[in-house]
Amino acid sequence: KSLVLLTGDIHGLFPDSRGGGFVPLEPAIRSELGDCQRCGLCSARRNIVFGVGDPRSSLMVIGEGPGASEDREGKPFVGRAGQMLDKMLLHVLGLERSEVYILNVVKCRPPKNRNPLPEEVEACRPFLESQLQAVQPKLMLVLGGVAFKALFQTPQGITRARGTWRSYAGIPALPTFHPAYLLRNPAEDVVVDVPRRVQLGARRSNGAQAPPPPQP
Repeated sequence: KSLVLLTGDIHGLFPDSRGGGFVPLEPAIRSELGDCQRCGLCSARRNIVFGVGDPRSSLMVIGEGPGASEDREGKPFVGRAGQMLDKMLLHVLGLERSEVYILNVVKCRPPKNRNPLPEEVEACRPFLESQLQAVQPKLMLVLGGVAFKALFQTPQGITRARGTWRSYAGIPALPTFHPAYLLRNPAEDVVVDVPRRVQLGARRSNGAQAPPPPQP
């Protein structure tokens, strides 16, 4: 079956409640971030990787941190994992990359792509919080165990946490596998599982009663 037919298109589930007077706060946040020297990650980075996409979007996608390609280009998710994310967004959710807002927990690449340290996450957290306030998403998609543990400050792994709704700063958040994991472990049921729950959460956030999940 087609993934799009199976899960449905989520256009229209996220009406923009801010209207034509919406003024993006991104420039002010970028200005505050400046040439950030708040943790040791600044010493080896090429670029600060801030965020890309539509700052009016109601769906925010959060990863762990930049890799080599992201550090070089200054944009999140531009490597192979980024290509996989684009496919997930387009073929499963029916959304272009430009229609969501994508960012990472930390803005600078950790050396040798290691996991960010707790103090590095905390140094970046104020800017993540500012981006949340600026974008005001209705839903968050949290990609991978590193981002999940960093956001929720929990030792629980992504395998147990995935697919279970949580709340971060009052925003419904759905943890799921990182696209890089899906590249290493192709599993259609993992990919399909995401939009079903995202659709249900979107309907809840709009005040409608969620229908039962569609059957494969």
